[in-house]
Amino acid sequence: MEKSKISRREFLKKTGAVVGGAAVGTSLIGLTGCATTGVAAGFEGGVPSKWDFSTEVAIVGLGGAGAAAAIEAADNGAKVLIMEKQGPITINNTRMSGGVWHNPHKDGARSHLVNYIKATMSGENIPWKFEGEQPHVSDDMAEMFATGIMKLEDWLMDMDPDLDRSNMTPRAEASFPMFPSFKEAKYGETIGTRYKDYAKADLKLAPYDRPKQTKASGEALYHCLVEEGIKKKRGDKVQIWYSSPVKRIIRAANGEVQGVVCEKDGKIVNVRATKAVILCSGGFEYNLPMRRAFQEGAGVKGWVFYGTLDNTGDGIEMAMLIGCGLAKVAKSASRIEAGWPTGKWWTPDGKGLKIGTMSSSTSSRNSLVVDNYGVRYADEFIITDSRRPYRYQFYKEAVKYDMLAMDIPRTPSWAICDETRRLSGPFTGLVQQDYRNMVYGSDDNMDAINKGWIIKGDTLDELAEKIRADPENRKMMDTAKLKAQVARFNQYCAAGKDEEFGRSPTTMGPVDKPPFYAIKHYPGGPNTKGGIDADYQRRALDWTGKPIARLYTAGEISSVFKFVYQAGGNITECMVCGRKAGENAAKEKPWA
Repeated sequence: MEKSKISRREFLKKTGAVVGGAAVGTSLIGLTGCATTGVAAGFEGGVPSKWDFSTEVAIVGLGGAGAAAAIEAADNGAKVLIMEKQGPITINNTRMSGGVWHNPHKDGARSHLVNYIKATMSGENIPWKFEGEQPHVSDDMAEMFATGIMKLEDWLMDMDPDLDRSNMTPRAEASFPMFPSFKEAKYGETIGTRYKDYAKADLKLAPYDRPKQTKASGEALYHCLVEEGIKKKRGDKVQIWYSSPVKRIIRAANGEVQGVVCEKDGKIVNVRATKAVILCSGGFEYNLPMRRAFQEGAGVKGWVFYGTLDNTGDGIEMAMLIGCGLAKVAKSASRIEAGWPTGKWWTPDGKGLKIGTMSSSTSSRNSLVVDNYGVRYADEFIITDSRRPYRYQFYKEAVKYDMLAMDIPRTPSWAICDETRRLSGPFTGLVQQDYRNMVYGSDDNMDAINKGWIIKGDTLDELAEKIRADPENRKMMDTAKLKAQVARFNQYCAAGKDEEFGRSPTTMGPVDKPPFYAIKHYPGGPNTKGGIDADYQRRALDWTGKPIARLYTAGEISSVFKFVYQAGGNITECMVCGRKAGENAAKEKPWA
């Protein structure tokens, strides 16, 4: 029998790996089964015979990046549609954030500012770095960012003069003194967003329920961008569809992106975008297959995130299906955080995704952090100290692989605390409860202890045995090592000097008052950073580095910070890159 001849392209089309002229295949990297977007395997794209709605710029996602893109696109004359999969009370990472961003000193030298920014984004201008993270785009990216970042303060104040400008004043120094042009750039430390009466806030109210004038942090920033910037000032140019998840990107045979398919009011709607589509749908913190495929170490069980539960990698998956390239997908703005077996992505069989919360026990007094054997491995204060450059790189310590044991002994890590620490306040930040319906419980930690989320032992011997019995410890805990480590730590506290890791004495206190407690900590933080590859104009790129026509992107889904991260970097890039994407999308000539 003669074998039938079939071309590679025909084979790919039959297997659903060709979309809009580009050959891709999520199954090739283990993403078969990513069910969060509703994209059907084998969807071949193509322009629909009938469009149900037409706009000029279509934006996927209403976080900080999507809002900034919409504002800029509208200001450049475009008619804009934003499609947001959540309802009108949208809980995204911008809203849940500290609302902090970067505002360099005005007297810094422009060339040095560009040089410093390039180091943080990619690092190929650092003599000791072996390889740059994104050398194909970093020069232009740094130039663009240096221009955009200097405009943010005035831009926000123009959006809403009621913001407290005094809190935006550039101050102090940036996080990476070892980088080129650190002194001359005068990049500055992270600054914040708040309204003028923030000090009068009723703390009994959830952050999103507080009046505008008392809002602070991410709530203040989100209100400024969405309620003031879009709804109040640009409502005639920008339309928002809530509860309207985008399912597909439509890429025509000529390679151009011409719209999207979304679900609205239970119906499939073909949306034509005559100028461009902008992807701003966030990271993949709660996409299990992507976590397994991309995160370092134990991507599913061994990571937690404390941002929105609705960052499920939708945009990344859709972009891959039309041929977008990826860049440094494993990168995260992460350290170690407490993780809890609860939430909509957790499953009773223990195979789901835990919820993370910002830990306050890792570097507080009367606590220390040990690995699964009961041994300290770092200065715990690094985990929360925003003045040092290592805070959002600490996860690298927690995912280290022990080659001889063929294990990752620091996942999870264990915060060991005593009764003094329990009585001093919550072991973890509780603000996330307001956004994600997570019930940690009482400030004295007893609810979490009684639920078994926190291990309690009347003695260190008992605590060690209970940790050892926990399946995630894999019977690794060594009672003698844990007791010796705690005793040594207590000696350092008494002497006022950490002989092992140099932790600041002001953050230390003995762990000596029973009972004792252990809280599991995992690599994690607010969000992932890797995703779609993009250039300085915020055009999405294919695997050869060529722009995909009429497709732009901004925010966590395509973060510019592929090397290191200073607190507030994601919020900064949401605004800078969102604005650039919106501007360029609006300037496209309509295809129809």
